[in-house]
Amino acid sequence: MDEEARWFRAFHLLFYACLAIPALTGREGGAPAWAVAAVMALYYWLFVVRGRDRFERLHPMGWHLTVLIALMAVLIVLDPAFDTLIFGMLALPYVMLPGRWAYGGAAALVTTAFSAAGGLAEISRAPSRAVSLLAGIALAVLMGLFVNFLVKAGERNRELGVLEERTRLAGEIHDTLAQGFSGVITQLEAAEQAGDDLAAVRERIASAKRLARESLAEARRSVHQLRPEPLQRERLDLALAGVARRWSARTGVRTRMAVSGPPRPLDPDVEVVLLRAAQEGLANVARHARATSVALTLTYMDGEVTLDVLDDGAGFDGLSIDGAGPDGAGGDGGYGLTAMRERAARVGGAVTVESARGEGTALCVSIPCA
Repeated sequence: MDEEARWFRAFHLLFYACLAIPALTGREGGAPAWAVAAVMALYYWLFVVRGRDRFERLHPMGWHLTVLIALMAVLIVLDPAFDTLIFGMLALPYVMLPGRWAYGGAAALVTTAFSAAGGLAEISRAPSRAVSLLAGIALAVLMGLFVNFLVKAGERNRELGVLEERTRLAGEIHDTLAQGFSGVITQLEAAEQAGDDLAAVRERIASAKRLARESLAEARRSVHQLRPEPLQRERLDLALAGVARRWSARTGVRTRMAVSGPPRPLDPDVEVVLLRAAQEGLANVARHARATSVALTLTYMDGEVTLDVLDDGAGFDGLSIDGAGPDGAGGDGGYGLTAMRERAARVGGAVTVESARGEGTALCVSIPCA
């Protein structure tokens, strides 16, 4: 049973409890009150409990609510003990009627109950009774406004959750499938260029197959929100060293990994951000930098951890707002760096990129941590 169904069941149980208690304990209504209560219970079952698919349709739910309010008024006239029935019916206008009609239904419910209990007749003798009526209507309307606010807030949170999940999956797909395919293509192109050197061709094809398997496994882990495979086996600094080593073997670019400060456990989300940033940084170097060497430095400080990726490649002049080069460097429309910034921001971090043409590029990810 879903959460909405449980709430509807709770409303129905509350209604029947508020109807049954006065019927069993009331002293004035007698058999007529019993008969009307039985009719009301049956009507509620037929057109409210079984009519959920017609909720928020003015026709016929407006007519059903009018009948239930009339039956409530008859019961209160027969036995004032039934005035507690309003507590079991106060949610009905907001469940059964659409939009602003619900507020009118709530006002009609409170006014009818007040009138059936003799309240309108008393206003002429005690004008203060009008204040009680207005207060009751205001309370019913405010309750509806508050419930609608909660419903809309819940819908906004669900939409935000869906958007965040889509963003997460887009980033994970970029970091796994897109980068993996790029690597596979690079290896296959190298195999084509190897010509008649069968050993080199086999080596490149084997490397492409291995990279494809790794990318597929990472994509599956991303869909299931599991930690990246390197972080499952090793702590962050060792996982980064492994990423750098495997990337260097594929690309032939000399890579050095250094750690500054004593390594310590970090929040899992922080570790994932840093690992993905290293993968993205190295992927950008392979695509655009034409570098001969890359240096990765992981620095542990008292209140912060940073990852620097520096290459001696071609570099570029200036940065666009998303961190891509002015000539569109990034190959993916700058999405990789944009996703990196979004990931870092989710854990309170920041990404900076510095570059100059002919002087390489420096990527820095900094994240505050305890």
